[in-house]
Amino acid sequence: MATVQRGIGIGGGTVSGPVARMARPPVPPAPRTVPADQLPAEVDAVRAAFTDVAEALQRRADAASGPAAEVLFAQVMMVADPALADRAEALVRGGDDGPRAIDAAFGEFRSALAAAGGLFAERVADLDDLRDRAVAVLLGLPMPGLPEPGHPHVLVAADLAPADTALLDPASVIALVTEQGGPTGHTAILARGLGIPAVVGCAGAEALTDGRLVLVDADAGTVEADPTPEAVTEAAERAARRRRRAAELTGPGRTADGHPVKLLVNLGAPHELSAAAAADSEGVGLFRTEFLFLERTEAPSVAEQTDAYARVFAAFAGRRVVVRTLDAGADKPLPFATATDEQNPALGVRGLRTATRDPELLEDQLHALALAADGASAEVWVMAPMVSLPGEAATFADRVRAHGLATAGAMVEVPAAALRAGELAEACDFLSIGTNDLSQYAFAADRTLASLAGLLDPWQPALLDLVQLTAAAGTRGGRPVGVCGEAAADPAMALVLTGLGVTSLSAAPAALPEVRAALAAHTLADCQALAEAARTAPDASTARARVADALPEARLP
Repeated sequence: MATVQRGIGIGGGTVSGPVARMARPPVPPAPRTVPADQLPAEVDAVRAAFTDVAEALQRRADAASGPAAEVLFAQVMMVADPALADRAEALVRGGDDGPRAIDAAFGEFRSALAAAGGLFAERVADLDDLRDRAVAVLLGLPMPGLPEPGHPHVLVAADLAPADTALLDPASVIALVTEQGGPTGHTAILARGLGIPAVVGCAGAEALTDGRLVLVDADAGTVEADPTPEAVTEAAERAARRRRRAAELTGPGRTADGHPVKLLVNLGAPHELSAAAAADSEGVGLFRTEFLFLERTEAPSVAEQTDAYARVFAAFAGRRVVVRTLDAGADKPLPFATATDEQNPALGVRGLRTATRDPELLEDQLHALALAADGASAEVWVMAPMVSLPGEAATFADRVRAHGLATAGAMVEVPAAALRAGELAEACDFLSIGTNDLSQYAFAADRTLASLAGLLDPWQPALLDLVQLTAAAGTRGGRPVGVCGEAAADPAMALVLTGLGVTSLSAAPAALPEVRAALAAHTLADCQALAEAARTAPDASTARARVADALPEARLP
């Protein structure tokens, strides 16, 4: 008899296949006492384990690209941190054996990240994976990793480490189901980038055993075990139709009655530039500039920044590029820009607030952007992250224009900004909604906790209320309002956002074809009706269900 488990759907699509579960982490032997004359060898073995793991991950990172490479490089930095090996050595010399010392050292780092909350805490799963790999190397055990059943399968795991997610082959792993995780964690981001349907935060996945047939519906966020042959056939036919329709359409985003909705890509690192520029988009809706600043002891020079920005503007010649100024703080601490003593970095000095502490950081960045934009044919827009007050938006806009950059905007990521969106719109030229952070701050929900993943569901009606407030303010003021959060990648949600008044959607390049096809199949009035149905629902699941019920499969790719 079929059973249905629920979680958070990522990426869209419906596929079926047999389950293959991730291998369990290594189990260390019973504690042992290390004789004094063997301590040097034990210390050397522990340090070698850290080195071996770092080198193996470095090789994977060098062979990867896009978000996978970014995540793997971050893991290399973690396990290669000298403080980690030093702490493990101290624990060995204090009486622990190698496996216990590794576990304890990682445990201390883990606790520090978990206590920091926010995006810092999302790194906890990364540390757990690194710990397991180091222990496996030390004990000579098989490395924990992906199963290889020899046929296409649905990968099921408690959670998925970045090093494993980066190696997923869509030809073999046709869907992904995890017990933990949320819509903004590394697993969700990488799965979306690979185009693999996923359901994360699915607590019932623990009951799914190897070889069991499941039907994964990433649109509905469900995993159906033991589906009927008819359900499997219907899902396969529906997926084929979606792919066919999405491939048939090109060009600017428009509803069936011609209402324009700009379709833009997100861009966050140099190695993503080629694929992003080749995508059928109208430009960049979110150019994250942090890659220039991270893992450095001092800020990049104006010349270095200018060169990086100029390459992006050249790649998107004739198209829009929306640049987000430095979003330091929270999960992206910088030694030259952020304080080390903040108790809650997610609520601390981050985003535009860093310009108060160090005005020259923003001034140099704006100067570099102006130099890069001079003579470029790209339409350069500049926006500030983490704007809370209209006065902040006005001051930022003045600084942008003082550098000769014509278009300045503000991100709406905190409820205060949405509630005063009309005044923000008066102060600048456009608004951009970051649904990920807006969800976290609106619901006071740590987005690293699987138990709270439902609160971060972009279908939450309260979040849609905030989007509508912002979009309506933009309409009244004649200002465009975009969405650059993960919600923009969902075709059904794209219709709702359009109905709420959003004028542009920015997502991963792989998501744009189905979003374009969904828009082309519905009129603006259709979108407005769907938006009202979702926004007035009592909860996220009802909102999603109302829209799904109102969308005949033939009209949604």
